[in-house]
Amino acid sequence: MNKNIQLSLLIIVMIIISAWLLIQLPQTKVVSSDGHEVDAVSEEIPKGPLGGKLFSQDGFAIELVLYESGVPPEFHAYAYLDGELLSPDAVDLTVELGRLGGQIDRISFSPLDDFLRGQGVVSEPHSFDVSIAANYKGRSYAWSFSSYEGRTVIPDELAKEAGIKTETATATTLSESVDLTGRVQVDPARLAQVRARFQGVVQSVRRSLGEKVIKGDVLATVQSNESLQTYDVKAPIDGLILRRDIQVGSTTSDAPLFTIVDLSQVWVELDVFGRDVARIKPGQATRVLTLNGEELPGQIVFVSPLAQHASQSIQARIVLDNSERKLRPGQYVHGLVTVAEHPVSLAVRQSAIQGFRDFKVVYARIGDTYEVRMLELGRQNSEWAEVLGGLEPGTEYVTSNSYLVKADIEKSGASHDH
Repeated sequence: MNKNIQLSLLIIVMIIISAWLLIQLPQTKVVSSDGHEVDAVSEEIPKGPLGGKLFSQDGFAIELVLYESGVPPEFHAYAYLDGELLSPDAVDLTVELGRLGGQIDRISFSPLDDFLRGQGVVSEPHSFDVSIAANYKGRSYAWSFSSYEGRTVIPDELAKEAGIKTETATATTLSESVDLTGRVQVDPARLAQVRARFQGVVQSVRRSLGEKVIKGDVLATVQSNESLQTYDVKAPIDGLILRRDIQVGSTTSDAPLFTIVDLSQVWVELDVFGRDVARIKPGQATRVLTLNGEELPGQIVFVSPLAQHASQSIQARIVLDNSERKLRPGQYVHGLVTVAEHPVSLAVRQSAIQGFRDFKVVYARIGDTYEVRMLELGRQNSEWAEVLGGLEPGTEYVTSNSYLVKADIEKSGASHDH
């Protein structure tokens, strides 16, 4: 498909998604203990004296603050009666956070100074359905509201049209590689210089420059000066005639008449410098990358004990099948040599990672809903990143076109608002 057509289709899909999202803007709802539901799009949750969300009934109120200054995020709660601050010892309080996927975090509170301090970190993302339960002097109070961050809904059909693809987060092995440069070389065992057995006069030349030959093919005939007998000059190997220094009627000497090369197998000689010398060993797996995008697997078969005079590098050799003629002698290449492998219990693809606030994130998918997951990352290579925290094993996450999900979230205004 033409690239311009693909781009046009992608733009159309994005317009459809954006229009659908305008209809589906997430609403924050507050439900009081009497069952009255308030639409926060038209009526915001009131703020308390300390800037938190204020929930009240019959003169009793709880101000809930998500405190993030200098400590991991935690809830602080302040209790009021008729606008006056109550002693935290007089109130029992619990908060439940219902997260996407069914996880419920239950947070209890204990008195500290003039407020109730939540016991436990409120982990990212701060996107949840919140239930508040309070008890004061034998009377129970309850409120609930929704606060979504980094969340959007994209119907499956639209996600497919936009090319949004997902995988399941699981264990993998991270390969640690060294990037070396080098060149393709002819295998000396596959290079033949064909000479005349006896000096004489060339009677005929049967093969031309660039022709393919098979071992035993007659290349030319020569009449010996001594015996005056004509003998055949034959190809000693299969290959391609790389040079031809012979003409009918010329006299042969010790110089080669033909040079034949077999390029069905070639060497790649990689230059190893400095601290990498101790890390490169025979048997290591290698990916050979050409400048035109070809990638061929191989392994180190030989590491030279000698240093090159001018560069002081050493040579590491890879022998590659070249039956498809993807490599040409003299061609510059890169070699990604695997020097270590690290099994990790959880990893995500680098292509999935996006920036969100100050975090590196991926977007988890549950049904038609996508939500940000803030990651704590460990070891990385060009393809994978180890996940130390922020994502549960088995989570379905976006690996292709994750930037579209990010764009939808930014349009929906699902921001970090507490």
